[in-house]
Parts: sequence; C-alpha cells; structure tokens
Amino acid sequence: MARDEIRVCGFGGQGVILTAHIIGKAATLFAGRHATMTQAFGPEARGSACTAQVLLDDDPIHYPYLRKPDILIALSQEAFKKFYPELDKKKGVLIYEENLVDPGDIPSTLTTFSIPATRLAEEKTGRTLFTNIVMIGFLAAVGNLLDREALKQAVEDSVPKGTETMNLKAFETGYQFGLDLLGDAETRPETSGARNP
Repeated sequence: MARDEIRVCGFGGQGVILTAHIIGKAATLFAGRHATMTQAFGPEARGSACTAQVLLDDDPIHYPYLRKPDILIALSQEAFKKFYPELDKKKGVLIYEENLVDPGDIPSTLTTFSIPATRLAEEKTGRTLFTNIVMIGFLAAVGNLLDREALKQAVEDSVPKGTETMNLKAFETGYQFGLDLLGDAETRPETSGARNP
C-alpha cells in the first residue's frame, strides 16, 4: 500500500487535532501501519485556524511532514482557503463540511465528498461537539483509507471515559451517511457520490 498523506483543517474547538490523532491511532494500533502526526494552531487556539497532518505508510516513516496531501478534510472555510492549494489536484480527495465550506470551482480530476457533519452531530447526539467524530465515520465509509473497525476502535480508545456511547453514535451516523451517499451514487450513475463539476 502506498504512503497516504492527510491534512485535517478547521478552526480551534472543532476537534481537528483529535481527528488526526484518531486516524493515526487507527493505523498504528488497529491496522498494522506506521503513522506520524504534526499539528499547528493560529495565535489563539479556539476559533483560529488549526491544522494537523497525518502520514500513513506500511514502512517506517523517516520524513514526518506532508509533501502533497492526498486527502484534505476541511471543517471551515478559512482553513479550506489556506490549505486547499496544496492538495494533489490530479488524484486528491477533498472531504468537507458542506454547511461551513464552499469549495467553489474545483478541477474535475479531484474527488470530493461533502457531509453536513455539524447538523448531523446536533440531530443525532444533541451536541455539535461530536462533529469531528461524525466526520471520522464518514471518512471510514468514503475514504478507502482505513478499515471501519480500526477507526471505530480508535474512536472508542481516544475519547474521554463516559462519552464512548455518544461518540460511537456520532461515528455510526457519519458512516451510514457515507454508505447512503455511495449507495445513491451506485443506483444513480449520473452522480459519482462525489461533487465533480
């Protein structure tokens, strides 16, 4: 399996760092791969631009920084604008929060998936706090990156004790939304399951 380079971005308070941490943990502890993670905040943690990058590889990783991300997970417009230019436009995947990010005109070579993660988190758990976990479930369905069970185990292992049930509910919500999206694409060939203008 080739090296996977993922950037997660949004604003402080959306769980960007935890999202990247869970992806890396899923790879290393539950999928037998190697992973590294680095993170960066703006001048103020909550509300400012925030990003984390995760590298996954079957072999040991000697250079722990992104060269050109294969996957961009965007949770805010500001972060999308800042980090979208570096995404691999020929074979990259863009996954974004559709109520918070407007990607505008993007190349048809880019595969894109959108999900109203914040709304789904509020509807299914009563709290937008679980938006990032909904996004991880969605990634499990559409990302073709890590096994669902590996990501699910990593969620359960990473969240605060006593919140596992709600976090797993959020995960399953995102996962099911992704399955429904892909299933809809299969039954309606004119759509790809992705937004390819």
